[in-house]
Amino acid sequence: MMDLKKLLNDRRVREIMNSGPSTRGARDSRTEFQRDYGRILYSTPVRRLSDKAQVFPLEPNDSVRTRLTHSLEVSSVARDLAAQAARWLPGVRDHEMSDIASIASTCGLVHDLGNPPFGHAGELAIQTWFQQQPESFFAPLGGRESQFAQDFLRFEGNAQTLRLLTKLQVLADDLSLNLTAGTLSAALKYTAPSTFPHTAESPHECSKPGYFASEAEIVEMIRRETGTGEARNPIAFLVEAADDIVYSTVDLEDSVKKGVLTWDQIHEHVRAAAIGASKEQRAICDNALERAAREIHRELRGKAKEQALAQAFRTAAIGEMVPSAVETFDAQHKLILNGDYHKELLEDEACSAQTLVKACKSLLRGFTYCDEGILRLEIMGRTVIHDLMDLLWQAAPGFRPDPDPQTYEGKTYLLISENYRRVFEESLQQDSGRPPEVYRKLQLITDHVCGMTDTYACSLHRRLMNA
Repeated sequence: MMDLKKLLNDRRVREIMNSGPSTRGARDSRTEFQRDYGRILYSTPVRRLSDKAQVFPLEPNDSVRTRLTHSLEVSSVARDLAAQAARWLPGVRDHEMSDIASIASTCGLVHDLGNPPFGHAGELAIQTWFQQQPESFFAPLGGRESQFAQDFLRFEGNAQTLRLLTKLQVLADDLSLNLTAGTLSAALKYTAPSTFPHTAESPHECSKPGYFASEAEIVEMIRRETGTGEARNPIAFLVEAADDIVYSTVDLEDSVKKGVLTWDQIHEHVRAAAIGASKEQRAICDNALERAAREIHRELRGKAKEQALAQAFRTAAIGEMVPSAVETFDAQHKLILNGDYHKELLEDEACSAQTLVKACKSLLRGFTYCDEGILRLEIMGRTVIHDLMDLLWQAAPGFRPDPDPQTYEGKTYLLISENYRRVFEESLQQDSGRPPEVYRKLQLITDHVCGMTDTYACSLHRRLMNA
């Protein structure tokens, strides 16, 4: 069974790697986990989330959510969910409950940091760009089946998040934000490398790559320090549940605001989903719908009423889902602490809000995510990312320190963020042949593209393509 004290390891990467302790003000009374939240909140990748799509790319309506507002909401729900769930852990003390809530809040804030422009469509665009390359492209990486190649063929935003947290935010040294082992452990949503053979029988935590080959050593260090082994950190289950709770409800609210869905469609779909469910599951659905209707205390008509009902439903649904997730965590906490739980809390058959969650998600899949306007922008985003990847890769063979700005390769190299170039150049100085140099050049390209906001990617594409 995992040891709670080890899971709440507040040693920072620099200290663990014998590079000295982190400095702090003499009057700073925050815990190390509270300091982690501050380091993340003030970081550049968090600010960039304000111009990255949650559902609706390049959205001009500033009341529709971006990745930043989504992440702040997930952070809030994760903190509250963890604070309640922590009470069920054996032998937990008050200050440890507070630490668990702090870690969950930080992980909620960072959970989408590695996403490229245009969200999951951008992630898929990077994957397909690599999948379209010939076999000869992957030969320097050891072939298409090597982890060096699979890191790109199965490119994953969660793995890029870990890379951002541990490598790419170069400040005083090359340890990035120098977070605690406890926070980094909980931020690992997926636990397998890109070469893990994903099948229908695979554990949920291995369904996507959790880290790249370039961060494997850091992952091993985190696992050793926190005692998780290859299992998921228990707090990661709570953060994942918070993300599911938030996106399955607020994306519906934004869909009504955008006119993609109506309140009647939501009401009818949730009612229909509850018909074949258990009495408890049906009651959860009914409670959410009825409470939403009771929350409207003024005469509203038309679009204003639709939006008010959707907003009230979001509040009511979250109010039902959070206690259900806590109850499921309580019921399964022994399996979780033993590393033997391989499901999602909200997808568990024992979760009383399972029907409500599935109804909300199926509405989003059936209406919102296939809306013509969203699909059109996502296809445009794919073209933008593919074109930028093409341009960068053409110049990549000439990427080197002290570039010649008179050459095409030098001009292109200097367009890349100085921060990412520095990480690349330092990796070349540490050259051991593993990973291969071409792997580092490809990571430089994906680092740069992932760091772009939606607007910047489109703007750069127009300027470079003279469109």
